[in-house]
Amino acid sequence: MSNRYIASLTRRSFGGAALGLTASGILGAFADASKAAQVATPSKYVAPIDANNHIEAGDLRIAYADFGPRDGSPVILFHGWPYDINSFSEVAPILADKGHRVIVPFLRGYGGTTFLSSKTKRNGQQSALALDVIKLMDALKIDRATLAGFDWGARTADIVAALWPDRCRGLVSVSGYLVGSQAAGKAPLPPAAELQWWYQYYFATDRGRDGYAKYTHDFAKLIWKLASPKWNFDDRTFDQSAVAFSNPDHVEIVVHNYRWRLGLASGEKRFDKFEAKLSTAPDIDVPAITMEGDANGAPHPDPKVYAAKFKAKYEHRQVSGGIGHNLPQEAPSEFAQAVLDVDSWS
Repeated sequence: MSNRYIASLTRRSFGGAALGLTASGILGAFADASKAAQVATPSKYVAPIDANNHIEAGDLRIAYADFGPRDGSPVILFHGWPYDINSFSEVAPILADKGHRVIVPFLRGYGGTTFLSSKTKRNGQQSALALDVIKLMDALKIDRATLAGFDWGARTADIVAALWPDRCRGLVSVSGYLVGSQAAGKAPLPPAAELQWWYQYYFATDRGRDGYAKYTHDFAKLIWKLASPKWNFDDRTFDQSAVAFSNPDHVEIVVHNYRWRLGLASGEKRFDKFEAKLSTAPDIDVPAITMEGDANGAPHPDPKVYAAKFKAKYEHRQVSGGIGHNLPQEAPSEFAQAVLDVDSWS
């Protein structure tokens, strides 16, 4: 299978949930989500993670939570859009109890992570987020770590593993290989697939940017419901994550991320060398476990499409029980076990 074909399949790999809906099917989707909520197990409330640590790293002053012994084998966990570090509110303590040092940072544009300079471009391109990880590891004096994430976080972890394998002890990636490129993004998809990515086109317009800025929380909550149709989260669970979207750069980072993917916004030249490598859909040569929930409402590639991209010890795990897009928060035990297992392979 060619790298170009894989890139075209994963180029819009969910950096957020998608709604595979026709205009006439919107009400039906809401009805389906409502029915699922009626039969789903209510989510239990878990106290929010306190990201009370800050460190200057690259362009950012990164806010992060730090669990476990400082001399433990490091694990770094990455959230996606529109989520935050509370996706790991149960995962992080499990790993810390097993002796790991667990770092859970807010990505750029989320929570307490801020730019050091007002002059720095609010850039959401994929390699910028990945380089943030390297700068964070450097600042924390972490040479190698096991990386794990979902959504934007999975893509970020994938890229670090592909470009800097010496910094990655092992990888857990929900929905697998999510590396894309602007070149691959230019190739049209079949109409049904294009429809799933409606919000990319919404964000491509001024109306979409203004709409997201005005209705950020409503937008995110809708995505949560449709991406995880069987996860009956309560308002308190959502609200404690939604606080992270009040970051002053959140809207600009999110909109730039999706416009960049479609080639509608430029990146920065300092990242060109990384994007050039990523455009070849590079293999990942570190131990890896990919995961998928059985009720993921976001678009995601078939594991058979990307399995060959993982060249070291590799395993794919399907998680059953109505698990949706936010797999770490919906199935924390399974996600934590995958991290423990892949770390033990190194």
